[in-house]
Amino acid sequence: MALTVQDMMEAANAVVDRIDTGTAKKLLGQGGLLLDVRDAVELQQAGRASGAHHIPRGMLEFRADESLQSHDPELRKDRPIVLYCAAGGRAALAGKLLKDMGYQRVYNLGGLPDWVNGGGEVTA
Repeated sequence: MALTVQDMMEAANAVVDRIDTGTAKKLLGQGGLLLDVRDAVELQQAGRASGAHHIPRGMLEFRADESLQSHDPELRKDRPIVLYCAAGGRAALAGKLLKDMGYQRVYNLGGLPDWVNGGGEVTA
């Protein structure tokens, strides 16, 4: 049977913990990476969380694979990674992908509004 988006979301939410802004800030203070997986157009329109690193969801596999030349050195398996997107769906799916690739400390913050509503700053 073919998977649906609902199936994929349930699987992602089962393995990627959802956290709030306070917990995210604590992880960032311990050397964690705040990772924005939205598209570039979304960043231009709404800005990004202060200090966030950007890798579009569609490129994550290529940036996360340490064996590829396109690997992003900000992604390290020993580092907590806090993901966010616009509403939390892509962040959950991205988190599951990273876990499937061997990243252990992966968390879903939700969307940029969750960051802002929790007191997080945004830059242009």
